[in-house]
Parts: sequence; C-alpha cells; structure tokens
Amino acid sequence: MAPASEYTLYCFAQSGNAYKPALMLELAGADWQPRFVDFFNGETRTPAYRAINVMGEVPVLEHRGRHLAQSGAILDYLAETTGRFGPADPDERREIMRWLLFDNHKLTSYTATYRFMRAFVKAPDPALLQEFGKRAEAAWRVLNAHLDGRTFIVADRPTIADLSLCGYLYFDDEIGVDWNMYPHGRDWLARLRALPRWTHPYELMPGHPRPAVT
Repeated sequence: MAPASEYTLYCFAQSGNAYKPALMLELAGADWQPRFVDFFNGETRTPAYRAINVMGEVPVLEHRGRHLAQSGAILDYLAETTGRFGPADPDERREIMRWLLFDNHKLTSYTATYRFMRAFVKAPDPALLQEFGKRAEAAWRVLNAHLDGRTFIVADRPTIADLSLCGYLYFDDEIGVDWNMYPHGRDWLARLRALPRWTHPYELMPGHPRPAVT
C-alpha cells in the first residue's frame, strides 16, 4: 500500500475555490493528493463532513493533523509551509491580503454565483442572472485596470494573490466571458497558464465530467 501524501485536499473539479489551493500545491511540486467530495450529491451537508468542516464547504486541507478551511487561509498556510508564492516583506503581505479580501468579497463571490446559475441551474431567474453578471463584470474591470502595466497582481512574480484571483476565471466558457474584452486580465491568465505544472481545474481535481442527470 502506497504511503499517504503529505497534503490531502478535499475538493471536486467544479470548485474554483478548491482549485486555488490545488493549483498552488501543483505549482509548488508538493506531495499532495485530492480527496473527492461529492458536492452535487450532498456530501458537504452530511454530519460526517460537517465534523471535518462545520461550514460545510470545500476546500479543506488536511496536513499534519490539522484541517484548514477557507481558500484564503489555506493559501496563506501553504505559502508558509511550502515556502512558495508568499510575501517578501510586510508591505507585500498587506497587499496580498488586500487582494485576497477583494477576491473573496467581490470577484469570486459574484463570478462563482454567476457561473453557477449559468452552468448548473436549469432555469435561473433572468433578473438575478443579469444582476450577478453586472457585478461580476464590475469586478473583472477592477482586475483588468489593476493589471495594466503589471505582470502579476502584487509583485514581479506570482503570489497567492494571483492564485486566489484566478480560481474561477479559467471556466471562461461556463462564465460566458470573452477575455479579449479585458486584455490585461487575458494576458495575466496566459502568464499563469504558462507556469510549469499549471493544470486546468477539470484535469487537476476529480469529478469531471459530472454524471448525466437522470
């Protein structure tokens, strides 16, 4: 029997929030394994899963007896334990935190909801779909403007800010976005895609494609 990996990430392929630490683990060359969470069949609502994460959410990182939840906290922890993609000084740490908070409150929040309604809801409310589309587009414009003249979000190298903000943006067909409308964001996503070991979420995590609904 093969020994367990150092890191175990509770995840599923369609989760952009799980993709954030999964991509970091992969880019860092960490010894990790995915643990598939059957989200669409209700696993996160079970007592067994709530015992792991009372919030009933993905991702969860298991490492050295710890169970860590929330992608931003996990990314911060992985920056410390892997020595990769973290801040170089206190000023960078605060700037990274600023963008992690923007991502969780605005960019991922609106983009993920918009994408879920478009890709996974049979008959979404048109007014809600339009509203969340507008909010997502506003966040994309902020990101695009910030990247004008910049290679990465905070520094001249990728950090956990980049890995957080990109989490849902490679699902562009499901979001229905043409990144050519946001050229600085488009080029930034291409730079991340060119990093050694970069892998699309549907190839990096288990659970894709979803079984057909019967």
